[in-house]
Amino acid sequence: MNVGVLTGGGDCPGLNAVIRAVVKRGMQLGLEFTGIRDGWKGLVEPSTTKLTNEAVSGILPVGGTILGTSRTNPLKNPKDTETVINNVKALGLDAIVCIGGDDTLGVAAKLFERGIKTIGVPKTIDNDLSGTDFTFGFDTAVSIVTWALDRLHSTTESHQRVMVVEVMGRHAGWIAVYGGIAGGADVILIPEKPFDVDEVCAHVLNRKKRGKKFSLVVAAEGASPKEAHGAITKDKELDAFGHVKLGGIGEFLAGEIEKRTKLETRHVVLGHLQRGGTPTAYDRILATRFGVKAAEMISEGRFGRMVALQGNRIVDVGLDEATSKLKTVDMEMYRTAEIFFG
Repeated sequence: MNVGVLTGGGDCPGLNAVIRAVVKRGMQLGLEFTGIRDGWKGLVEPSTTKLTNEAVSGILPVGGTILGTSRTNPLKNPKDTETVINNVKALGLDAIVCIGGDDTLGVAAKLFERGIKTIGVPKTIDNDLSGTDFTFGFDTAVSIVTWALDRLHSTTESHQRVMVVEVMGRHAGWIAVYGGIAGGADVILIPEKPFDVDEVCAHVLNRKKRGKKFSLVVAAEGASPKEAHGAITKDKELDAFGHVKLGGIGEFLAGEIEKRTKLETRHVVLGHLQRGGTPTAYDRILATRFGVKAAEMISEGRFGRMVALQGNRIVDVGLDEATSKLKTVDMEMYRTAEIFFG
């Protein structure tokens, strides 16, 4: 059985760990593997490579993906959809392991309906996929945010400033909440709960009155002030899946805080730092467990499903369930964060 493996969407720490585990476990089960380069693009414009034990040796701790990735959406154009289906057959692929987030797995679900045997592996640092408690890459992103806040803490305190830190999180604020709590943020803003700028300023001023000479504010990129009626963007350009490119909440909020409180305020955008570099030990282990499970699902013929973590067990759920809705922040967790605001 010849199995294709692709990585789609944004890069993420742990992708190579999944590829390695799928191939190593799969070869033990008698499977062969073909790497598909650059996500779905590698099936629209065929580009593949042989995956063997030798090819995946040593890639466990390596960031990024040896297969490359893209945000190509073959469902956008019916002609591309047919091209993908035809190329899967022409390449002799009996199944495809699709490692990606909501968009990549959404394509996998649709192709499964068209007769392509697909298996999904959840990948997103945003941790916003339903059906799984955590996605690999999330722990690494949170660790990087915590690391950054620790360092910003000392420079912000030295200059007695307010620092606004913009982190990733388009529709879900998991990174902001977990990273903010771990890094001791004084205010955390998430897409799930539009905020009042005056309330943020009040938290900052209350902290000042209590003798604290600095403040750290963490804002997910998709967080929005109530008065704006939507997330702040730099421009209106859309990607292949119709998503507007977010960015600017940190700069906007820093300006408003300084204007309204008269306190010197700066902003930092962590951006792609959050998903670059080597994965944490937790993400290496989770990605490895996901990859092993995906290979075993192929052997068992469990297609149209996604590997998932539930509790401490690796299970599988339907791709339709995994992509039907976004997993947003647990408000109980956010209320824990609010205890430390201001």
